Amino acid sequence: MEESDSEKKTEKENLGPGVQPPLGEPEGSLGWTMPNASMKKKVRCVRNMKKKVLLMGKSGSGKTSMRSIIFANYIARDTRRLGTTIDVEHSHVRFLGNLVLNLWDCGGQDTFMENYFTSQRDNIFRNVEVLIYVFDVESRELEKDMHYYQSCLEAILQNSPEAKIFCLVHKMDLVQEDQRDLIFKEREEDLRRLSRPLECSCFRTSIWDETLYKAWSSIVYQLIPNVQQLEMNLRNFAEIIEADEVLLFERATFLVISHYQCKEQRDAHRFEKISNIIKQFKLSCSKLAASFQSMEVRNSNFAAFIDIFTSNTYVMVVMSDPSIRPPAQGWYCPIELCPPTSISNQEKAPSACPLANLVEAFSKPSNIN
Repeated sequence: MEESDSEKKTEKENLGPGVQPPLGEPEGSLGWTMPNASMKKKVRCVRNMKKKVLLMGKSGSGKTSMRSIIFANYIARDTRRLGTTIDVEHSHVRFLGNLVLNLWDCGGQDTFMENYFTSQRDNIFRNVEVLIYVFDVESRELEKDMHYYQSCLEAILQNSPEAKIFCLVHKMDLVQEDQRDLIFKEREEDLRRLSRPLECSCFRTSIWDETLYKAWSSIVYQLIPNVQQLEMNLRNFAEIIEADEVLLFERATFLVISHYQCKEQRDAHRFEKISNIIKQFKLSCSKLAASFQSMEVRNSNFAAFIDIFTSNTYVMVVMSDPSIRPPAQGWYCPIELCPPTSISNQEKAPSACPLANLVEAFSKPSNIN
């Protein structure tokens, strides 16, 4: 199976440090209705929209590792070879076609941190959309960590008061499992108190499990324009095809952009588990010089289909009827604002894959009778 040109292009755009987004990228959309003139105008207005994202925290806290896993297709064990970040490392990541994440990965050595709050203060903290502060849960300098965090908040309040704040309590895999909830709750309470009058969202994370995808999905969700319209369209789509559940993933990162479910499910963490499972399978495909395109999983309780939906997204459709078959043409949505990829329908035949974890994520019974 040959890798498509569009797949190569997407991977190139997300390689990480120093990669600039390509010029002349065709406009994209997440709508499912045929575009009218006003819709086209809105899309042109948000074309190449840039969002500045600060990634901060002490040296060795895991900032660059998590960025490389999410945006540069690293696997966890390969992050050990990443070097220390010197000063500020800039990268541009194209997300959903028109949205460009301008990532500022800020080195966490004391000298650099002091410069961020003095000589570089305006440059670093101006026009920030999101501040992500990473805390090493096993840090022995917690007081210093909190001091730097408060200094960041003061600079944000002065230069970018509307910025969203996210705190990631990282390396939670190093904490004994029976202590994780307690330790995270204590850190979360401390961080919320220190963040006032600003609000912060806290997540426990580890590069070794799906928690990283939960945190970053929540972060990018805050950066997507018109997300309420997107959710309404996704609901309409699910109701039309009578799906139990529909998930929309960003194509390169497999972060969950939006979802709709007609009933509650028992496993509240299934979305990030699926992101992690499929991302790992996608990387395995690339090692075989093939590109992941589609997947079909079913058992006696459900049928699930994952396929390219638009030029920038994958869709996962879950049906409670296991006898359901996917559309002959696949789930691709060939509308004007999402130019078709170079993958033909013949090349997009569903591929079977024995992923027991993926089956388990959707085969647990619902809480609702």
